[in-house]
Amino acid sequence: MNLVIVESPTKAKTISKFLDSSFQVVACFGHTRDLPQKELGIDVKENFKPSYVIMPKAKKVLREIKDKAKNSENLYLATDYDREGEAIAWHLLQAENFKKQKIHRITFHEITKVAISDALKHPREIDLHLVDAQQARRILDRLVGYKLSPFLWRKVAQGLSAGRVQSVAVRLIVEKEREIEKFSAQEYWSIEALLSKNNYQFKAILTEKDGKKIAKLEIKSEKASQEIFKNLKEAGYKVSDIKKEQKKRYPSPPFTTSTLQQEAANKLGYSAKQTMKLAQDLYEQGLITYMRTDSVHVAPQALQAAAKVITKEFGSHYALSSPRFYKTKSKGAQEAHEAIRPTDLSVIPEKANLTGTHSRLYSLVWKKMLASQMKEAEVLEENVKIKAKNFTFLATGLKITFDGFLKVYQNSGKETILPDLKIGDELNLEKLEKLQHFTEPPARFTEASLIKELEKRGIGRPSTYAPTLGTITDRGYVEKKEGKLVPQEIGTIVNDVLVKHFPEIVDFDFTAKMEEELDEIAEGKLGWQKVISKFYGPFSENLKTKSKEVSKQEITEEESDEVCPKCGKKLKIKLGRFGKFLACTGFPECKFTKPLDDKKGDQKPVEASGEKCPKCQKDLVLKEGKFGKFLACSGYPQCKFTKNIEVTATVPCPVCGGKLLQKRTRKGRTFWGCGNYPKCKTAFWNEPLNEKCPQCQAILLKGKNMVKCSQCDYKK
Repeated sequence: MNLVIVESPTKAKTISKFLDSSFQVVACFGHTRDLPQKELGIDVKENFKPSYVIMPKAKKVLREIKDKAKNSENLYLATDYDREGEAIAWHLLQAENFKKQKIHRITFHEITKVAISDALKHPREIDLHLVDAQQARRILDRLVGYKLSPFLWRKVAQGLSAGRVQSVAVRLIVEKEREIEKFSAQEYWSIEALLSKNNYQFKAILTEKDGKKIAKLEIKSEKASQEIFKNLKEAGYKVSDIKKEQKKRYPSPPFTTSTLQQEAANKLGYSAKQTMKLAQDLYEQGLITYMRTDSVHVAPQALQAAAKVITKEFGSHYALSSPRFYKTKSKGAQEAHEAIRPTDLSVIPEKANLTGTHSRLYSLVWKKMLASQMKEAEVLEENVKIKAKNFTFLATGLKITFDGFLKVYQNSGKETILPDLKIGDELNLEKLEKLQHFTEPPARFTEASLIKELEKRGIGRPSTYAPTLGTITDRGYVEKKEGKLVPQEIGTIVNDVLVKHFPEIVDFDFTAKMEEELDEIAEGKLGWQKVISKFYGPFSENLKTKSKEVSKQEITEEESDEVCPKCGKKLKIKLGRFGKFLACTGFPECKFTKPLDDKKGDQKPVEASGEKCPKCQKDLVLKEGKFGKFLACSGYPQCKFTKNIEVTATVPCPVCGGKLLQKRTRKGRTFWGCGNYPKCKTAFWNEPLNEKCPQCQAILLKGKNMVKCSQCDYKK
């Protein structure tokens, strides 16, 4: 009997299909050993020696594995092919002493019969360099977390934490928010003409005056635009120049971990955590290759398979004569050696036996891989200049002459077809518009754009992005609002403390350099203790100094001009776990407190609602909490009456006729649900409109830049 150990039951079940009865496959359910939960577990005086303990949940599993191993001739450790998987295999051997068995480490990028058979033919020893790299990351994160978090508890508030990658991520979000706060919008105007030839209408934008380009912000006011508008209203419009250029558009590489997370967020609305869970499931079912990778390399057999599938599904004119190769650009790329792709491209999404979210993600991976090996798209770009007095307008056209990879994977850009124009053609002015605009502030990070920024800076690795995003939201440092990452007050304060007192922890270059050194440990070029020692010495000394120098008051308290209405003593601005508030300096004798505005420390403006409190008859005022706006009694804290504000859709529930109300999930995501819940469970993620689908008569929903049907695939 041969025993194969993997991480999960699903993976075990899939691998079992490819092995004969002489093999038994069991799951260890991930890590069996880790650093202890309630103590540091690292002897900093003994060269950072870790003290691992068997995890409580793993004790029963280890007993079962040991019993099965007694009757096994060979023991195959088939955990994932990355640092984490290597460490899981190593910890298994350290937890149990498998003496009688021949122990083998096997790895594969995909769970297929060919890959499993090949792995069994080429077993190896455990790569201790990879184990050391994983240990180094774990120990570094433990040292930062266990040493720095108590500092934050003492100096800021209980329950806070710090971490190498999470703190840098929070810093990026906080700094982006400050850019937005500092932003001052500038007004500018543009002028558009709706022109026509032979009743075919198209738009042109004013771009030049007297042969000189008009800058974006040049027309600063309505008055300036009005002067130009008057000149153009009665002008003649004539084609002065035409430039046509045939261009090629090339597909992007197949997915890496970060690009999969970004695209799943943009196209499917999935969080990084959700994407990785779904990808893990698809991998363990043998449908896609290993999902933690920053390589865009594709195995030769997969390239050959792609050519066959493209020819079969779309025709030979879409297939390449020879494979297209991509170069990995990710800084410090490592871990696995292949991009994320289907293990068998002939398993088209419709035949993959998947439903819901799994089906959509598999379809995305399948289409991306196929598109990467399809012929480039060919487009005709047309730029037409149109003279009107001393002004020049520009009309742009785009026509896809051969769709190529766009047949499978459409990124962006719709066709804009211009009429057949010639130089000297006189055009009809159908409409002239002057449009007011304002410059936009920098966009807040989404999960996708934050992952892209972290990867660009070389911070974190494929396996760290999703956990990092989960940690900073779970800790309350960042909140996800309408898909954007917004720093919370406590996150901003913790960031400012770290930037001021522990700059190396949140320094972008320092964190990226640390990732490079972890890579060098994995390659056997550096010893892990040396890397940790170089970091820990200065960090530990600085922590001792700051623990003495920094007082809690300088971080959490500010002076105020207000006086306590109860005892007449001064009020101070203080920081609590849920933000800033005013508190009496006479505490504990006087316990008066009063809320403040989240960001500036000013008293929140009270907005009257026009309603009276049914309990005490005082005015109800409009307030905003974690889950949106609500009405509260102005007599708080003596009267604690609150009332939700109903936002109702313009259309009734299509199932029971009840109200469709705007609601929020626990995580703050807005949706529309029936007011008769739980009797009626009708719900929509998008706002229902008072319109019906022309195809199926179902309710139409307001989507992003479109209107779509709640039942069928109709869009407009």
